Amino acid sequence: MQWQEVRTIYPDQYVLLEILDSHTKDNIQFVDEVALVRAIQDPDEATRELFKCRNNNIVYHTGQEKITIELRNNPLYRSR
Repeated sequence: MQWQEVRTIYPDQYVLLEILDSHTKDNIQFVDEVALVRAIQDPDEATRELFKCRNNNIVYHTGQEKITIELRNNPLYRSR
């Protein structure tokens, strides 16, 4: 399913998605195709689901025109 289809069906909502296809350019992942897992009505629940996301799952708001994800190298790694 394309992101624009999800935006049309679920306007102005948070959705839990599985990324099926994407491409990367300059440390930005551009998502091309997704599978809708479910819509999320409550913003607090969306935040909880976001923290639980693993692998190719994400929570995103349909108010965004495109799905872009900034890729970071070792985001939790700290050194002295």
